[in-house]
Amino acid sequence: MAVPKRKHSNSRSGMRRSHDKVKAKNTSPCPQCGTNIPSHVVCPTCGYYMGRIVNPPKDEE
Repeated sequence: MAVPKRKHSNSRSGMRRSHDKVKAKNTSPCPQCGTNIPSHVVCPTCGYYMGRIVNPPKDEE
């Protein structure tokens, strides 16, 4: 079984991990109400998705 002969330096490990960061989700404005939401998600404000109402908003009292 292959075993590393020497320890990798902290710099080398950091360079390898430099691409592991989490990217922010792309958001776009809702065509109905203009709220920024992630793509392919029902709008939490107005309840629209793909031009039709899917989840009607609850009446806030």
